[in-house]
Amino acid sequence: MSKPSRRPGREAIKQQRRERKKAQRQLRQHQKEEGFVVPARPSLSNGICSYQNPEEERAARLDAVSAQVKVYRSMLPVLLKRLSKIPDPRSPRKIRPKLTVLMIYGMLCFAFQMSSRREANREMTRPMFEANLRRLFPDLEELPHHDTLARLLSRIDVAEIEQAHLDMIRQLIRGKKFRGYLIGGCYPVAIDGTQKFMRAECWDQECLERKAGSKKEQDPEPDKQYYVYVLEANLAFQNGMVIPLLSEVLSASEGDSQRNKQDCELKAFQRLARRLKQCFSHLPIMVLLDGLYPNGPVMELCRQHHWDFMIVLQDDSLPSVWEEIKGLKDLQSENRLPYKWGDRRQHFWWVNDIEYRYGRNDSRQQILHGVVCEESWEELAEGSTQRVTKTSRHAWISSEPLNRRTVHERCNLGARHRWGIENNFLVEKHHGYQYEHCFSTDWKALRGYHYLMQLGHLINVLAQHTAVLAKIVRQFGVRGLLQLLGETVAGPWLKLDRLGQVLRLPYQLRLD
Repeated sequence: MSKPSRRPGREAIKQQRRERKKAQRQLRQHQKEEGFVVPARPSLSNGICSYQNPEEERAARLDAVSAQVKVYRSMLPVLLKRLSKIPDPRSPRKIRPKLTVLMIYGMLCFAFQMSSRREANREMTRPMFEANLRRLFPDLEELPHHDTLARLLSRIDVAEIEQAHLDMIRQLIRGKKFRGYLIGGCYPVAIDGTQKFMRAECWDQECLERKAGSKKEQDPEPDKQYYVYVLEANLAFQNGMVIPLLSEVLSASEGDSQRNKQDCELKAFQRLARRLKQCFSHLPIMVLLDGLYPNGPVMELCRQHHWDFMIVLQDDSLPSVWEEIKGLKDLQSENRLPYKWGDRRQHFWWVNDIEYRYGRNDSRQQILHGVVCEESWEELAEGSTQRVTKTSRHAWISSEPLNRRTVHERCNLGARHRWGIENNFLVEKHHGYQYEHCFSTDWKALRGYHYLMQLGHLINVLAQHTAVLAKIVRQFGVRGLLQLLGETVAGPWLKLDRLGQVLRLPYQLRLD
């Protein structure tokens, strides 16, 4: 005789779901009564399409495309001016199309999220797509074959593309577009590294090399991988807007061949910091770094550049600093702050004026300030209606002394938003920008495609945070918005008279 099933039936499952939803409502109500500002967790609508007829849908699509194109048109003059300065190595008699046209075309390939050169050739040359694209961007006299762009990128100085990107950022900063998102008057710059591309064979002498897998009995040598690693710097603002800023590609030529050491993230940080200082010499910057960077040379470099910093301090990092923090905790007992942030109950405590010595015979010194955030929050246990209390602990090193007035801003609004660069990597790798795709195996062209991708992403981020498109993002999501724009440009939705008005009227970028 078979045993009765222990699995709950359909009605029991429905009852569990109803009880869990009820418990979640009660928990949110309890949190509000306790004074917590429960963060909204928006989700895409599960309803049917809200458009009542084709004309209403056409009007909505025109509004979305118009808002996107206005952002493009506001930034194009600076972009075209900078790109036109790039020397064209092609024969003057055979230059077709112009270099600026090829650069704009390459940027739009990433803005419209083409997954490969072949897809760009196939989709962007469709008659309707190409006709609408020319109406929106009159500078595109003709759409080239993508191989023409690849050959050009392998011959020009691709660093000039990144300089055009930086010129656009400078224009936004001069226009005070980010004034409302600063931390203590500083621009928060998150820096972190990520892998871009990997193959089993050495396809360029600049590739980094590593051993992978376990040794096999018949093959004593482990497998090797050849990869590209990039150190990125992003503006990571407290409202969730993350803007690509600078990229430093690690390469074999930057390594130490005499000591048989490859290029690494810390060495690349030195180069990236030098370039960042050259590009924004007078800009107040707060550098947000992860647990790889709490060391004397990094902090000394930040101080030389007059940068503020917040660096993650892991439990096994800087034992002497931790010893000072724990030893001075009771002596600085007034440095405490209970705080409610979102749905979390936080307890900050900090220690100022820690002497940290490093270098040969501890000959060098830095004065640091440490802060620890211990927090707790309530949530429902998985698959249950029982409330459980979760806890976490975060620690940072600060370049500036902390007090009750600044600790929330520096930690919650600044250091905690370092996650923005991690989320940006996720978006660029898996949400349509093809960060890990090899558009060319030529080292120079690979970097050129990377800079064009950053340009396309920058334009999309700015557009998504304008007042008009922010509403559509809340309705469809970021990927839904980009899909809507791509479908609209590829289809017969656009009206010539409306497009003419958009292109003629001046536009000032206003972020939501």
